Amino acid sequence: MAEAHEVDKRLDPWNDPHATPYIRIQNVTKKFGDFTAVNNVSLDIYKNELFCLLGGSGCGKSTLLRMLAGFETPTVGTIYIDDVDMGSIAPYDRPVNMMFQSYALFPHMTVENNIAFGLKQDKEPAAEITKRVADMLELVQLTPFAKRKPHQLSGGQRQRVALARALVKKPKVLLLDEPLGALDKKLREETQFELVNIQEETGVTFIVVTHDQSEAMTLSSRIGVMNEGQIVQTGTPTEIYEYPNSRFVADFIGSVNIFEGRIIEDDPDHVRIESDEAGCPLYIDHGVTASPGARVWVAVRPEKIQLSRDKPNGEDNCTIGTIEEIAYMGDLSIYRVELDTGKRVRVTMPNLVRGTSDRYTWDERIHLSWQASNAVVLMT
Repeated sequence: MAEAHEVDKRLDPWNDPHATPYIRIQNVTKKFGDFTAVNNVSLDIYKNELFCLLGGSGCGKSTLLRMLAGFETPTVGTIYIDDVDMGSIAPYDRPVNMMFQSYALFPHMTVENNIAFGLKQDKEPAAEITKRVADMLELVQLTPFAKRKPHQLSGGQRQRVALARALVKKPKVLLLDEPLGALDKKLREETQFELVNIQEETGVTFIVVTHDQSEAMTLSSRIGVMNEGQIVQTGTPTEIYEYPNSRFVADFIGSVNIFEGRIIEDDPDHVRIESDEAGCPLYIDHGVTASPGARVWVAVRPEKIQLSRDKPNGEDNCTIGTIEEIAYMGDLSIYRVELDTGKRVRVTMPNLVRGTSDRYTWDERIHLSWQASNAVVLMT
């Protein structure tokens, strides 16, 4: 059992109070004139992590990445990589490499020469360059394409060339700015798993900037959600999705239904909330730090809600409405239901059986319910 516990700490070093962060960002602020792009950010990232900075346009995530690379200097604060203060270290001397969204491949060079370019600039021995380039080509599965030029490759292949070129110099940290943004949806989904496999095989610490929630959920060991220059929540994909700490995070990560209400009963093991929007009492099986009568919000994910033509037992977490829109997505169907209160709710249900004749339909009266454990109380 002790051995298993050690494995757990290795896989989740952020839960180990004795683990040393590989990257420490301490009270970093970056201002451009009167505009604050990054506002007093502190963050620890551990060795071998694949960490995602997730946020909308203008939230400060790319600026933070550029400060790690040395392309921008913090107005205030310090950045450490492997216990070394990066403040006075130039970008080309930092133990990092960066992969840009545009890939920036040299069009006149072959794939192998693109990958070898940085090693040649560093005047590495020819035999060493040949070996490392060959190893990288094999890692990204591009050995048969070594003699091709970038214009002869698909978008996914060019992305892998850029990744190989960034990794061949063996950086301690690889920074990736929207690395899959130029790919179409299907190829992007396939490449996400390739990227994870390559990171696990090389053991390099990856920090990925993305605005794509599903991409961050697929790629990362942990996610830092950014808004207006600050990291508003850090956690594993499961923690961020299932236990958001605010309405912003709940709404930004996936789809969510949020009901406003006030606390009418609060015990250590549960809370009951009165909500005019929901049209029923809301019962959640965990307590909160708030006084009776406090204004709160309850978040329920669309896939946690059950639909039924028959009224479920009990009053808590059970409301009624009319189906006004249906979207058939193949693997699942999305229902938009207008509750009798006027609140519109989104419900998703998997299509487990093909061609059933008793599917819910437009304008049908329907009961909605969910388990007490499937809702989260939000204070802000």
